[in-house]
This record gives sequence, structure tokens and C-alpha cells, in this order.
Amino acid sequence: MVKKIESTEEKIITSAKSVFIRKGIDGARMQEIADEAGINKSLLHYYFRSKDKLFDRVFSESFLPVAKTISRVFESSPDINTLIEGFVTNYIILLRKNPHLPHFILHELNRNPERIVEQIQSSNFNKTRIVELLSNDADANKLKAFDPIHIVVNIIALCVFPFVAQPILQGFLFNDNEADFQKFINERTQHIIAFVKSAIFINHS
Repeated sequence: MVKKIESTEEKIITSAKSVFIRKGIDGARMQEIADEAGINKSLLHYYFRSKDKLFDRVFSESFLPVAKTISRVFESSPDINTLIEGFVTNYIILLRKNPHLPHFILHELNRNPERIVEQIQSSNFNKTRIVELLSNDADANKLKAFDPIHIVVNIIALCVFPFVAQPILQGFLFNDNEADFQKFINERTQHIIAFVKSAIFINHS
């Protein structure tokens, strides 16, 4: 019975995620989610009494693992060089596994930005870690002068934008050739790492 419950919940979560990504919480209907999961609406309401509760579960399961993975990278990196490599590598891997996640998060940012902040806080994200590591290298005269916040925002933007803008990039720059676009994505990790290092380190080759 437990296995059956878990299997049904998993089907609901998977189907709900698909519908929410396509239509957002406002456009999604519980009946559509039930149909996609292959169950009746009454059974769906047995597991999740409202669309908001279902969305909360889907969003938490989608976003929290990302936040926790990034948080672990920040905590385990001994220096800014390692942090940049670990952050970019892991972030791109996560985005490749979940290419629709940025759209999902952006939709929720517009609808309920407080939820994003709460999710990040619940992941125990140490936002001062990058400042500490940057300060160490700055004190050793290894870094150019800059605001650490700009570096964080720049790295995130460099990683996320190709996934958010895939239809434009693939259609305009790659003549709608998905294989060429995926090749471009494969190259992004090392390109971003090299680009960021050249932007912040005084001597970088």
C-alpha cells in the first residue's frame, strides 16, 4: 500500500510540474493535472486539497535541491577559484537536467517573490561566503577592484540566460538546429569559468 501511495504521489508531482511549467499556477487546472497523471480528480484532492498546496510541494521539490546544491558548493570551496569552478559547473548541470526550472522560478518571482526568499533561507545558504573568499584574495592583491554582488549576479545571468532564451538563441543564432544549440550549452561551463576569472583576477592566463 505504501508503494502504491508513493507511486501515485510521484505521478501527481510529475504531472503537476509539467502543467505548472506550461501554464503557471493561474492557468493550471486540477482536472488537467489529474488527467495527465491518469487518475480521477477526487483522488488528486485526496492527496492535495488545493492547487496552492500542490504548487507549494512541486515548487519546493524543484527549487530546494538547487539551492542546497549551490549552498554546499559555497560551503566546501576553500578559495574563490574553486568556488567559481564549482558553482558554474554544478549550476549548469542542474539547469541541463531541469531546463524549464528558470521559467518556473521566474514565474513564481513575479507572482510570489517572498516564496523564493524563504526557499533560499531554508537551504541555509551562506551569502557572506563569497565575500569572505573574495576578501582573502583581494588582501593578497590577486583581484581587481569590484563589487562582489555584481560578480554573483553576472555569474548567475551567464549561466541562466541561454536556458531562458533557448527559443530565441536556437532559432536565430543556430538556425533552429537543436544539436548545435546543445553543443553551445556543452561549451558554456568552461567559457563562463574562463570569462569570470579573466574579469576578476589581476593575473589570469
